Amino acid sequence: MVSQYVFQDIVRVYDTDAQGIAHYAAYYRFFTNTIEKFFQERVGVPYPIVDENLWFVIVESEAKYLKPVRLGERLTVLMEPEKVSEKVLKFKLKILRDGDTTTEGYLVQVAINPKVWKSVEIPKTITDRVTL
Repeated sequence: MVSQYVFQDIVRVYDTDAQGIAHYAAYYRFFTNTIEKFFQERVGVPYPIVDENLWFVIVESEAKYLKPVRLGERLTVLMEPEKVSEKVLKFKLKILRDGDTTTEGYLVQVAINPKVWKSVEIPKTITDRVTL
């Protein structure tokens, strides 16, 4: 069973448009910050560049914007990792503001060897920690 990871973030000025509402790219920052912190705290390796032979690259993403978030608002990002295959991880994400869901989405990432830009198997030491 995969456990849910919880991350707290805040909408910054650079996340917003002239009206103070977060623009679409900001949500991917919230998603990525959550995954980065998850790798640091739970997996114990850097992200997305683990080392010179292992990188994670995004090959698919989706975000559904249900309610806007605004400058200065505190957000809770819920993330559930899933091992799709020996080379692919999927991170399901949900952003909440005061308990209300504002955004849902996911990122699919493939492990690659950057020297040859080919997919590689994710080391078991990593997948075991990702899917606790």
